[in-house]
Amino acid sequence: MRESRSEHMLRGSAEGLLLFLIEEKGQSYGYEIIREIERRSRGYLTFKEGTIYPALHKLENQGLILGEWSELPSGQQRRCYRITEKGRKELSERIQAWEGFQNALNLIYKPSNA
Repeated sequence: MRESRSEHMLRGSAEGLLLFLIEEKGQSYGYEIIREIERRSRGYLTFKEGTIYPALHKLENQGLILGEWSELPSGQQRRCYRITEKGRKELSERIQAWEGFQNALNLIYKPSNA
């Protein structure tokens, strides 16, 4: 199956989005993050569990987030993630890089007066 344009563009941004949402909420779990991305993008961006969990594990292995198991009142286990100080620094660098990239694209897409 062919990848959509939004999926292709999202590929390099997924980890930054995860870091941002986890940092913003203070603590979050995978399914909640999937729904939040979908809600905020008004359905334009969607993640599948098979995409988000490997990305969360990668961020955890890099020391950017910390995952801890918690038990729901129903007895079900859920892994909640929070950002580390290292993750906050990484997020700040990613946001600066994204803003620079976005500014450069805006300059290119701006009609030329020449």
